[in-house]
Amino acid sequence: MFRCTKCSSVDNFGLVFNPNYKGKGEFTTSVNEHDEIVFNVDGYEFIPDLGFMNSHAVCKYCGEIKCWQYYFPRFYKQKTPEAGED
Repeated sequence: MFRCTKCSSVDNFGLVFNPNYKGKGEFTTSVNEHDEIVFNVDGYEFIPDLGFMNSHAVCKYCGEIKCWQYYFPRFYKQKTPEAGED
């Protein structure tokens, strides 16, 4: 998963295709068992890395480019109550 460093939206992106790209440009996403985004572009499936995202993905919410960081919610600890708190 990826999070925008500007607006903090998660996985809210669009791909920028090269003007010389000859394919249909059909783009879908899914999430695999490791909570990784899997892109499918015209039948070609791959897991994007941070370099790919910062080169080819634009945040749909705020329109920023080169703004992505990795984000895996299961690795972020939930806030637990301090001693004496209910």
